[in-house]
Amino acid sequence: MTINVLMFYLLSAVILVFSVLTITTGKMLRAAVYLLFVLVGTAGLYFLLNYQFLAAVQLILYAGGIVVLIIFSILLTSHISHKFAKPAAWKLWMGFIVLIVGSSTVLWVLLSHHFERAASVTPITVNMHVIGEQLLGMGKNGYVLPFELISILLLAAMVAAIVIAKKEKNQN
Repeated sequence: MTINVLMFYLLSAVILVFSVLTITTGKMLRAAVYLLFVLVGTAGLYFLLNYQFLAAVQLILYAGGIVVLIIFSILLTSHISHKFAKPAAWKLWMGFIVLIVGSSTVLWVLLSHHFERAASVTPITVNMHVIGEQLLGMGKNGYVLPFELISILLLAAMVAAIVIAKKEKNQN
């Protein structure tokens, strides 16, 4: 077994374990921290596939930005000790049924499909200068303006969510 295969299994196990912990934990702050481990594990898989750019985006944007924003929101709204209520028994059974049906469908598709190695595929040359210009450009194929608009929208939504959460707390 090579080191790449070993790292794949290790990262897959980390992602699976912390994904289950994220949805089964009773505390909100722990769920956010477990989500952070899932996103870091996903970035590790991107590194294994030699997709360094996607791994960096995963770490910076999701693990570094979104999860930190979620944790700050939890801390700012004083819901750090909030515990989720236990779901009803029928919801657990329905979730288990969906798990079995979904897993069996995925396994059936994977086992019934014959995967073949692709014929000689020529790699596409990547010009990092062109990618950088498109990410930072405001002209044709530029992504700065949509990125800034989405960031302002997310900031407004987060401020509104905090105001609503603080208002509900004060009314109780």
